[in-house]
Amino acid sequence: MVLSALTDGITRSLEGVAGTVSDLFDPSLRIGVTGLSGAGKTVFITALVANLLDRGRMPQLSAQTAGRIEAVVLQPQPDLTLPRFDYETHMTALLGDTPRWPQSTRAVSELRLSFRLRPSGLLSFGGASQLHVDIVDYPGEWLLDLSLMEKDYARWSEDTLERIAKRAEAADFMAQARAEDGALPLDEARAQALAASFTAYLQAARGKGWSDLTPGRFLLPGELAGSPVLTFAPLPRPASTARGSLWREMERRYEAYKAKVVKPFFRDHFSRIDRQVVLMDVLGAIHAGPQAVEDLRRTMADILSAFRPGANGWLTRLLGGKRVERILFAATKADHLHHHQHPALTAITEALLADAKRRADFSGARTMALSMASLRATVEDTVQQDGAPLDVVRGRLLASGKQAAMHAGDLPTDPARILAPARDGAERWLDADYGLMAFAPARMTLRPGEGPPHIRLDRAAEFLIGDRL
Repeated sequence: MVLSALTDGITRSLEGVAGTVSDLFDPSLRIGVTGLSGAGKTVFITALVANLLDRGRMPQLSAQTAGRIEAVVLQPQPDLTLPRFDYETHMTALLGDTPRWPQSTRAVSELRLSFRLRPSGLLSFGGASQLHVDIVDYPGEWLLDLSLMEKDYARWSEDTLERIAKRAEAADFMAQARAEDGALPLDEARAQALAASFTAYLQAARGKGWSDLTPGRFLLPGELAGSPVLTFAPLPRPASTARGSLWREMERRYEAYKAKVVKPFFRDHFSRIDRQVVLMDVLGAIHAGPQAVEDLRRTMADILSAFRPGANGWLTRLLGGKRVERILFAATKADHLHHHQHPALTAITEALLADAKRRADFSGARTMALSMASLRATVEDTVQQDGAPLDVVRGRLLASGKQAAMHAGDLPTDPARILAPARDGAERWLDADYGLMAFAPARMTLRPGEGPPHIRLDRAAEFLIGDRL
């Protein structure tokens, strides 16, 4: 184990030196994009790339307004072992005669954009320079698995069963788990049935808006589907746990999941990220109710723990002192609200992150929260209701394709009116009613030099890459 750790450290050191030397002549920036299922990762990357290739809608990108960007092109990605982010297919889905949302993130993928930049300042005497931006897409549920590294199987089982015990989505699994005797010899059919029932709970919980969905690979198994490393579930601890028992085998598989699935992700992908985007469906959580908001707050705290590796000894050793330089927290689907409510959405997002950010040590990393829409699917309007004006948004309904107007409810300007009942465990909002409609992408006709319409995507790009352009 000591030799393995030593050789891993040497390998990472050599890779770091090689990367530093390479960046002197061919600079690059690696941006991670993550978020829980439904937060809009695929649409964000697709719209960001489209608007960097054609920058007519990017006035907040200072390098563009200053005329420093001569050209942006797609290039072959440097990591040939990763799937390429399927930008062209996703754009086809959004730009078709009947636009549709592209398929969501299922695994890690990558795409490279190369910028040719007109020199400025002290370098203005030279020729054009170049910057490669590598965008890495990965599921947010995989980041949540970091919390498993600090827990053994007994602690994880206890915490999970206690947390989900009162959820209606978990009723079938809880009945099955409580009926099991982990002291009995392993029966593979029973183990598979338990894992399948637990996976069904996770899928149902995701559909209801819950955020604490670990282990993440149970929902996105990929090539691991059906393998023993994904065939375990939390169980009440029996009085005895003899070798060969169901409990001991579940424990063995849980530990294998941490060693063979969680650690490689952080080693091979997360450890190489320079800047990070975390997308959050804050409106969806508010619509689902106070408990979903509190669940999102706790989940984001868990995700933030990945960006303060000092609290995780093995992660600190893995990263070798490297930390993410900038983190953007973006509340998506701002186009579901009239722009008058966008400041309130941003304030609620910042408040959701406040406790975790105070506890986190980012060691100089810059953070920013904003509300945005990667692709604007609605237009704003004002209608009369009971003789008074009401701000609404209009769009094409996802289910029927019909045009509809929506007022999602008035978000409070004081975030405490959302967070306080959430922390107190309230089951519903007492003085407000929040609703959401699912809109399909609007049909677009783009003029030459323009990317798809958005809300504040240019501000996001300026924060992420503006200083390097």
